[in-house]
Amino acid sequence: MANLLVDERDAKFVLYEQLKVDELCQHEKFSEMSREMFDMALDAAQKLAEKELWPANADGDTKGVKLEGGQVYVPESFHQAYRLFCEGGWSALAVDAEKGGQGFPSVIYCATSELFVAANQALMMYPGLTVGAARLIEKYGTEEQQRTFMDKMFTGEWAGTMCLTEPQAGSDVGALRTKAVRRPDGTYSITGGKIFISAGDHDLTENIVHAVLARVEGAPSGTRGISIFIVPKKRIENGALVDNDVVCAAVEKKMGIHGSATCALNFGEKDNCIGYLLGAENQGIRIMFNMMNEARLAVGIQGLAQASGAYMHALRYARERVQGPHISALKDPDAPKVRIIEHPDIRRMLMWMKSVTEGMRALLYYAGYCGDRVRTAATEEEAAKYQGFLDILIPICKAWSSDMGFRVTELAIQVHGGYGYCAEYPVERFMRDAKIASIYEGTNGIQALDLVGRKLGYRQGALFKAIVAETGNILKQAQNNYRLKDIVEPFAAARSQLIEVTRYFGLKSITEDFMIPILYACPYLELFGDVAVGFMLLWQAVIADRRLEEIYSDSKADTPAKKAEVLKTNRSAAFYRGKLASAQFFSNTILSLAKGKARAIMSGERSALDLPEESFALI
Repeated sequence: MANLLVDERDAKFVLYEQLKVDELCQHEKFSEMSREMFDMALDAAQKLAEKELWPANADGDTKGVKLEGGQVYVPESFHQAYRLFCEGGWSALAVDAEKGGQGFPSVIYCATSELFVAANQALMMYPGLTVGAARLIEKYGTEEQQRTFMDKMFTGEWAGTMCLTEPQAGSDVGALRTKAVRRPDGTYSITGGKIFISAGDHDLTENIVHAVLARVEGAPSGTRGISIFIVPKKRIENGALVDNDVVCAAVEKKMGIHGSATCALNFGEKDNCIGYLLGAENQGIRIMFNMMNEARLAVGIQGLAQASGAYMHALRYARERVQGPHISALKDPDAPKVRIIEHPDIRRMLMWMKSVTEGMRALLYYAGYCGDRVRTAATEEEAAKYQGFLDILIPICKAWSSDMGFRVTELAIQVHGGYGYCAEYPVERFMRDAKIASIYEGTNGIQALDLVGRKLGYRQGALFKAIVAETGNILKQAQNNYRLKDIVEPFAAARSQLIEVTRYFGLKSITEDFMIPILYACPYLELFGDVAVGFMLLWQAVIADRRLEEIYSDSKADTPAKKAEVLKTNRSAAFYRGKLASAQFFSNTILSLAKGKARAIMSGERSALDLPEESFALI
């Protein structure tokens, strides 16, 4: 086992054997890249994650952050790890070289991010939010704004945040009250408060650049009148940084990510907070949505990363922990004790964790790859194709991965037994850190509404039809291979169920039962995610089966006994056998439930809608 954060062999299988990302180097945009460069980046990321980020994780979780005199202080161990992260240029790995980045494909950024977040999600919140805010300035900022703010943000010299949420305006962004008043010099006076601002204040950098949603005086109500502003903690005056009247009022005490400062920020308490308009007035929501795909993919990777680390630690524990006799000798009091990985229920949990984690990894890397294909497309039609795939998959990447990632961490605790519930082992921390991913960057309920309310109906279902059609070629290949029958049949049935439920939603949306698709949006997203991940694993099974048969042939393993011996001595054969097992397990234990899930969705059950509020409980 190379490390206890990410299965390196599986990550490279997805990158090079499934997605063949080295072929991106044939395009002009990545012509100076190579597989060797990708491998060097991945190896360097793993070393940084293991040697610097991971040791700081437990310290950050124990000590948390402190608010003293209006200044937030992060654990001391975070400072060196952050400095090394910035010196490596990791934040700007996928930023174009002319903008100060390294110009790597987004899919490689996804792979390095998984390593970093698995090692220390709390610390990675600081550069992660910075990149998101810098990307907005890159796309919508003036030349002066880019030079003043963006350049320092991409290097990590300055940090950044996204300030959307207010006490009365959580998911209902249009209800915000933060105000912007025009000043004679073209800047704006900002007043208001924001809550739940990740990395809102800290001492890792000398300045923090906030991207703040606010309503300009006299603007329309609702989301139509929202603008977005660059509001630095410190503004530049006469070549020096001066206080910009941005104050941290509180730091939240949270279930997890203790080393990440989740802040309540007050702007303009002294009427001296200046903001700089980003883009045009009243375009704040449209501008903000331009970064949503990238931000929600990043949150999906958080779910994957916590699942990956939890699975790897659970696997090691199961291989080392000796407890109880083998099930075949349960009644023999003198039977030797065995490692718990030999117990059937432990194996069932590990297989569930393995298949779900590997499927998530493939789905999320594929989303990053789609973004790269958009940027390297030779035609507008090709770009639109991959952008469509990305658009419809993003809510699934975010919601399904964060939900299932949490369940993987839960099982990791179960594998550890009582020790898993104790801080002696890190799996309880993985679980606590993982939970937030289903809540922020748009709750998973919001993701489901985005999928059902926006993505399915776009151009009469064009996005859904295209992504379903894309599965056709791989499905045909698999159907022609008798060895994959047990994987293909559950997948094909689940795919058909998803299509049927989607049609059902389409019909209900134009009837008086239009609330049904909204009521069942989350179960639908779960079903969609099951099928999407099932497809990724089926695709992998086609590749793995071919590779495994080649190894058997080269080894002249033509009997079950000889094949078993190859699996014991050949690490590549063992890996490919594991890929086939992941696909088979997922198909038969998760995809096989699709019929029941579809039946529940299409039942028309309305109790949740029709029950009087008073009848939920007498409180």
